[in-house]
Amino acid sequence: MNILVIGSGGREHTLVWKLQQSPKVDKIYCAPGNGGIAQIAECVPIGVMEFDKLISFVKTHDISLTVVGPEDPLCGGIIDEFEKNGLRVFGPNRKGAQLEGNKIFAKNLMTKYGIPTARHEEFDNSKDAINYLHKVGVPIVIKAHGNAMGKGVSVCRTLGDAESFVRRCLDEKEFGYAGKRIIIEECLVGEEASVLAFTDGKTVLQMESAQDHKPVFDGDKGPNTGGMGAYSPAPVVTPKIAKRVYTEVLEPVVRALSSESIKYKGIIYAGLMIDKDTIKVLEFNARFGDPETQALLPRLENDLIEIIEAIIDERLDTVKLRWSKKPAIAVVMASGGYPGHYDKGKIITGIDRASSVPQTIVFHAGTKKQDGNIVTSGGRVLAVTSLSDTLDEAISTAYKATGMIHFEGAHYRKDIGAKALARIKSKSQETL
Repeated sequence: MNILVIGSGGREHTLVWKLQQSPKVDKIYCAPGNGGIAQIAECVPIGVMEFDKLISFVKTHDISLTVVGPEDPLCGGIIDEFEKNGLRVFGPNRKGAQLEGNKIFAKNLMTKYGIPTARHEEFDNSKDAINYLHKVGVPIVIKAHGNAMGKGVSVCRTLGDAESFVRRCLDEKEFGYAGKRIIIEECLVGEEASVLAFTDGKTVLQMESAQDHKPVFDGDKGPNTGGMGAYSPAPVVTPKIAKRVYTEVLEPVVRALSSESIKYKGIIYAGLMIDKDTIKVLEFNARFGDPETQALLPRLENDLIEIIEAIIDERLDTVKLRWSKKPAIAVVMASGGYPGHYDKGKIITGIDRASSVPQTIVFHAGTKKQDGNIVTSGGRVLAVTSLSDTLDEAISTAYKATGMIHFEGAHYRKDIGAKALARIKSKSQETL
């Protein structure tokens, strides 16, 4: 069968890499793809929001299945348009994608159906929002209500920072339509984790846990990014916590959506805050996470095509997930200046050498081929993923490989996985 993957980031490179392992696959196309994807699939110059062109391409190239990676086309209704044309496509429809694309919808759904989350208020003008800030004080979390590529959230420690972010959203319109309304919510404490699940609207298959690292600098300092690295599994998600995530979060949200006449088929991503025995949902996403995917999919032993087809055909209850026991870590290499202004077109060297390190894969995100070279073309450039028998070994291997790659201004965090090692060490000391 021929497959089309829609997207151009590290998540999509990982999806293409995983899908090509299926014996069912003859050829994979990717629209628009990137420099790394072009080495294992045929990239086509069609944007992720060019639905008519994508549909025409699928019809003229005998595409049996389309897999949608990023959130923008999902929130824009690409699934609905493909299904109207009788095409097999993977992801939630427009109504389902509201779970990510409309944080107010998601918050109200959680409140209505008793899914644990932070207390919140909604605002569409800065005066009322700032008055509320002075009433509740800081620290406080402020979120643009729509999709802002992972940058529409600010954890504010001072009233000045909070007021500034409110104005950036509502007055300066920095995030466009996504910031037309905002949510101000209590600042939760604890450790973050990501737990994803496959669902066909009836059955929910929970994946292994992961932990993302949003701030750009070590020690969770600096502005939020789309994600500077991830590892899987996350020790903070103990077997007991994992069971509770299923019964208190994942299964209830699928039931809640169904109660609202929304059949949700695809990926549900729950961003969680865990504090001892307390679990609260920070956000839901409607697709694979990035960079969590780069740590999760190398551990998945199932044929991903079989899972996707079972979801589309609503027979996910026939699937049992299998996972490698080896932990994985993905270290993101970013352009200097990201998430602010950064230059493009920097020549990247050492990828082949890094890829030759055992059990290591280099996934491309913001890259393209230019004059025979692979050059930078985005903020997040690469994700270097390594698996090993222990997390400590995986971290060491990943950073060894990362150090082999060079481009002008390259930046990456040096502490991906440190929280997990500290938690593992603490637990081992408790048992002594």
